[in-house]
Amino acid sequence: MTVTTEPAALVLEDGSIHRGTAYGARGAALGEAVFATGMTGYQETLTDPSYAGQIVVQTAPHIGNTGVNADDAESRRIWPAGYAVRAASRRPSNWRSEETLDAQLERDGIVGIAGIDTRAVTRRLRDAGSMRAGVFSGEALTTDEQMLAAVRDSLPMAGRSLSEVVSTQEPYRMPAVGDSLGTLAVLDLGVKASTLRYLAEQGFDLVVLPQGSTLEEVLAHEPVAAFYSNGPGDPAASDAQVALLQGILRAGLPFFGICFGNQLLGRALGLGTYKLPFGHRGINQPVLDVATGRVEITSQNHGFAVEAPIGETIDSPAGLGRVEVSHYSLNDHVVEGLRALDVPAFSVQYHPESAAGPNDARHLFSRFRELVLAQREGAAPTGADTATDDVRAAAAHHTTDPQKDA
Repeated sequence: MTVTTEPAALVLEDGSIHRGTAYGARGAALGEAVFATGMTGYQETLTDPSYAGQIVVQTAPHIGNTGVNADDAESRRIWPAGYAVRAASRRPSNWRSEETLDAQLERDGIVGIAGIDTRAVTRRLRDAGSMRAGVFSGEALTTDEQMLAAVRDSLPMAGRSLSEVVSTQEPYRMPAVGDSLGTLAVLDLGVKASTLRYLAEQGFDLVVLPQGSTLEEVLAHEPVAAFYSNGPGDPAASDAQVALLQGILRAGLPFFGICFGNQLLGRALGLGTYKLPFGHRGINQPVLDVATGRVEITSQNHGFAVEAPIGETIDSPAGLGRVEVSHYSLNDHVVEGLRALDVPAFSVQYHPESAAGPNDARHLFSRFRELVLAQREGAAPTGADTATDDVRAAAAHHTTDPQKDA
């Protein structure tokens, strides 16, 4: 990589300007500034479609050390609108490296900036919340007033539907690994490659469908179950996917959703969603599984969450039976999972495929397999094990929501 001294600027909506050097493509990138705290896994972060429309501020100080390679990519390209790092590696040093991160950023048209104090930017975002921002370099690096005006004229994340930007345009298939349980309908809202691999390893023949698929199109594949993936955008702007999921649940298909899929299950059950001040992004988020009392360290990337009471069983406002919170964050008590008691459905707000991140939650893929098998055998249609009275009582004490109240 050629070290550049070309100037660049990260401009935040509040008027603060952080000056550094150009990294990746040149031009202007507008989006929501968010921070990611993972110390490893920058390639998996960048190729996660859930980051579409955002400017990712990486808190790890050195980025690009191990280059990039085709095997670690989670999708077909880099998705964030822009990228901000403290120190960009001048050359990668890893036997698996195939090219520099700088080269891939430039090829995918991602405008980046290096040489800024990303920890200072993160502190500002933690205090004020995620905000609109822009990265400017080359001819787009104009006056401070012009750049700030461009940022303030850009679209906020709230109200945006972005799944159509990242979803597949045509259905495609992946065969099961080993004996097949049948077809799993995967709605691609921004699915990651490792998620598909783990689902196939559970014995599902996957049919991956565009985000705009109808119930008739889903059922035409005669699936044994359905899955909603992670993805970007505001769940309140995804009415079509919510209506589709309600049809899937009423058809009696077992369902598993992750991240954006968790928020859409919440909406399908009649619950509300809201925007977090700065979200959860990183690979060290502690979550309590209410059913087992087990704490899992999880990989997360979300800026919205489901409104639901912790420690209570409630009736679905959409008439889909009883529902309860199955997981919640130990940092701020945000809802991290839902369990339907009268339809075979469950979901989690984090990324059990752990790319990148710890492996604590990978067992959820086998839990989904067990749910499908139990439904086939006529067992009780629950999405998780029953919580013990002691754990449920402890959960009832943690109903505050610091993120929402901030």
